[in-house]
Amino acid sequence: MDLLIDSLLSALRLVVTMDPEMVEIVGVSLRVSLTSTLIAAVIGIPLGFTVAHGEFRGRRLCVTVLNTLLALPTVVIGLFVYAFISRRGLFGPLDLLYSQTAIVIGQVILIIPVIAAFTIAAISRIDKRYRKTALTLGANQVQAAWVVFREARYGIAAAVIAAFGRVISEVGISMMLGGNIKGFTRTMTTAMALEYDKGSFTLAIALGLVLLGLSFSMNLLFHLFQGRTRA
Repeated sequence: MDLLIDSLLSALRLVVTMDPEMVEIVGVSLRVSLTSTLIAAVIGIPLGFTVAHGEFRGRRLCVTVLNTLLALPTVVIGLFVYAFISRRGLFGPLDLLYSQTAIVIGQVILIIPVIAAFTIAAISRIDKRYRKTALTLGANQVQAAWVVFREARYGIAAAVIAAFGRVISEVGISMMLGGNIKGFTRTMTTAMALEYDKGSFTLAIALGLVLLGLSFSMNLLFHLFQGRTRA
């Protein structure tokens, strides 16, 4: 019990004093997570919008596949991407393995289904008469789509926030594709795992507190946007 209390107090001290090593690790996590979320949003939002509004064969299958991929384990994605970017892989000559780029690639694959599925759900709640009315009033397809997008903007924002929360806390992809290299690919989750293995709890607890703070903030924003979609 004394060890836990001492570790917690020391961890709080690291957080308050902004320990350089801790700040560096948090910076790497935020950098790769924000980058992957941005890229996934650019791909996932149009994909979700297209599936939600499209009339094509296999639409239900697309929705089912996206919903299934929401539960895809991070280690499976890590293995899949590793097979392509390892030295013997198709993209081996690009030397991507154990880099931040590799982590971003894996995380993008992880959260594209999250953003797309949540976007479909957000747009599906919008009354179809919005689009029909816009077209009746002379709007073209792009303008009508923009009307629907504006109505669903809070739900789409919630999708992006949920995706960021997913990648900031994942460990499998970061460990397998990043290699946990100090000062380069060491994220909060991989650093916590390493410190635990070493039996050093102070930095692990400090990073855990920061991660909890970020997760709480993301969930707060997520519920805020969800509340606005229901208003």
